[in-house]
Amino acid sequence: MTPVTTSRPGTDVRTAVPLSGYTTLRLGGPATRFIEAKTARTVVDAVRAADEAGEPLLVLGGGSNVLVSDHGFNGTVVHVATKGMTEDCTTPGLVQLTAEAGENWDDVVAKTVAAGLGGLECLSGIPGLVGATPVQNVGAYGVEISEVLVSVDLLDRASGEVRTLTADQLGLAYRTSVLKGTDRAVVLRVRFELADTGLSMPIRYAELANTLGVVPGERVPVDRVRQSVLDLRRGKGMVLDEDDHDTWSAGSFFTNPVLPHDELQEALARIAAQVGADVRIPQYPADGGGKLSAAWLIERAGFAKGYPGPGNRVSLSHSHTLALTNRGDGTTADLLSLAREVRDGVHKVFGVQLEAEPVLVGITL
Repeated sequence: MTPVTTSRPGTDVRTAVPLSGYTTLRLGGPATRFIEAKTARTVVDAVRAADEAGEPLLVLGGGSNVLVSDHGFNGTVVHVATKGMTEDCTTPGLVQLTAEAGENWDDVVAKTVAAGLGGLECLSGIPGLVGATPVQNVGAYGVEISEVLVSVDLLDRASGEVRTLTADQLGLAYRTSVLKGTDRAVVLRVRFELADTGLSMPIRYAELANTLGVVPGERVPVDRVRQSVLDLRRGKGMVLDEDDHDTWSAGSFFTNPVLPHDELQEALARIAAQVGADVRIPQYPADGGGKLSAAWLIERAGFAKGYPGPGNRVSLSHSHTLALTNRGDGTTADLLSLAREVRDGVHKVFGVQLEAEPVLVGITL
């Protein structure tokens, strides 16, 4: 392996850095080489240098959707630590917000809410950085990034060029995009179009509407929505808290299964045979079929909140069955063992395959 060299100002280079300090699960072994890139230019330089040297490369953001091997990463990790936000008001009633990929996502949401800009309020409290939001088309409480995304600037690793792609070019779908599951591009900055009205997106999610005391479809002052979303997320252990091990997670570990219509009907029949024909099975519309609730399937397969993994070092969250948590002294191997037990248990009982949402580095489920 040929070591890369980076000397541009704004670059901090270290060796043998434990990646557990850079993930919300607090798991992961050391990186052979760790580069803290504080400007988009240094991100580009570091990635190009690693690619030209043929060195394994991991681009790491907030670490909120990643699970790293206990053995770490034998190569270069580029930690995106870029900062900066600008606003452009070229269209009456609308504001285009440009944020660097290394900005903390919830800080950006908080600033837009404080400015009376509507569009991101339902995405409050989600951990991670701005650059990850278009990659997995982040969504919560009835809103997805695809609804407000304008474009991204990214480094095309194949050509080495910095390019701009519009939202339409990103293939955005449920928790995915053309950028997810591939390392061919690195997001440098993201642009959103927000409403300068002080009001939220239409409230679609029933739980949030009930909390706000409104009917679905209403718009509500953005600060009210943000506070309600944060309250709901805290109640599920989904807002980071150093002292609360239920938040030492990667958020939802499994995605909600999306099945084409024929497979959905077969799955519903199998589930009904297990839980009883009179039990309501949560399902939601999706293109060409429907979406089932992973949390509901996990619970009905016998995995309750707080279900323990090996040695009680990891467990399902005590607040939300979709989150797998590190109780303080867990390992990645422990978490994988629990994830496999849950996945295989759901498949055995209901015949439905759950897929992991986090990016798995140096490991497979």
